[in-house]
Amino acid sequence: MKQLHEFLKKNNLKPTRYEKSGNVYFIDVEGNTYAIKKKNMYRGDIYGYLTARNFNYYPEVLAQDEQYEVTPYIEDIDYPEEQKIMDLIDLVALLHSKTSFYKEIEVDYFKKMYEDISGNIEHLEEYYNDMIDMIEKEIYPSPPSYLLARNINLIFSSLYYARESLDTWYELVQSKHRARFVVLHNNLRLDHFIKNHNSYLTSWNQARIDIPIFDLYKLYRNHALELDFELLLRSYEKKYPLLEEERMLLFILICIPPKLEFEESIFSTCNQFTREIDLLYKCSKWINSYSKTKEQNA
Repeated sequence: MKQLHEFLKKNNLKPTRYEKSGNVYFIDVEGNTYAIKKKNMYRGDIYGYLTARNFNYYPEVLAQDEQYEVTPYIEDIDYPEEQKIMDLIDLVALLHSKTSFYKEIEVDYFKKMYEDISGNIEHLEEYYNDMIDMIEKEIYPSPPSYLLARNINLIFSSLYYARESLDTWYELVQSKHRARFVVLHNNLRLDHFIKNHNSYLTSWNQARIDIPIFDLYKLYRNHALELDFELLLRSYEKKYPLLEEERMLLFILICIPPKLEFEESIFSTCNQFTREIDLLYKCSKWINSYSKTKEQNA
């Protein structure tokens, strides 16, 4: 807090009100409201880079130093969530389009990615085999144990699909020497999107350069159960079509379940398990639908 006060003093900001929400401070100064956030010191000048690529859909930075940045507070208009997510995905497609470039990659770039994902799949297969063995020994399975046992075939089939597809993906990319990169917002969720007179993406502190599908994966993990992600992806690809290997890797990642663990609360454990199982069912239907559409258009 001392560093924040020093920052405010340095920039001649004299707040009459403080309010903290998450990692953001909102302050009132002479009738105006501002947002103050801590910066990621390793992010670099992300706003300068975005401006240079003609992408200006972020709140104006009024003052900053190594620690903090100040932007105006922008009131978000209230409109249907379904429309808001479509506006968000359009803005993400524009971000990726404006910042897209190809570059030479290290010889083992895709190999390391393949080994990391393959190792994770193998670990999860062993983990869930051990878990189901443990559940089968329970005389009276708890509700979370019963829920997991009923859906274990879905988990294993998802891991099998991911493993088989990963091998196909690696055959496709292992001889490539270049890859497509974009600026990733890397923290996509509805509450990081503001619509007013313009559209804005906020919370850029995790931004980085990487392949485009990681933004889509984050958005999927955050909102897939509430929204039609198949429709979102189609809308995104109208403006920024994914390469075959990018789309394949996205499907692989969303089919890999997380490592589900029992919590102290049975209620919260059931909620966690239910969410991830629902995501796997939705993922399975989505990929089957996409594959059928692709076959019909072939």
